[in-house]
Amino acid sequence: MADRIIHAEVVGRDGKKLQGFFSELFGWKFDTNNPGGYGMASAEANGIVTGVGATQDGGAGHVTFYVSVKDIDKSLEKATRLGGKVVMPKMSPGPNATIALVADPEGHVIGLSQA
Repeated sequence: MADRIIHAEVVGRDGKKLQGFFSELFGWKFDTNNPGGYGMASAEANGIVTGVGATQDGGAGHVTFYVSVKDIDKSLEKATRLGGKVVMPKMSPGPNATIALVADPEGHVIGLSQA
C-alpha cells in the first residue's frame, strides 16, 4: 500500500486540550499510553490513523499528513530533485516504522513513512 496517505497529525502547544477538542467534536478515542502522551486514534474510528499531541518546542504547531512509500531514501532524493527540501531526515519513532518530513517547493510540509 505505497504512495497513499496513511496518517494525519495535529500538534500544538497543548496536546491534551487538542485531544479533548477532537474527542468532544468527533467522538474520537485517543490512546495516550506512551511517555509523551501523544494520542493515537484508529483508522477504524476515523477513516485514517490520526495523531494529536503537543509540539516538542512549544511552538504553534501544524497539521501534517503522512504518505506510505516503498523506499524512503529514494523518495527523499526524488523530493529534493523536484525542488523540495528535507525538513527532518529519516528516523525511527518505533520498532516498525521509519519517517521523514519534506517540504514541497512552496514550503508545505508532508511526512513520508516506510514500514
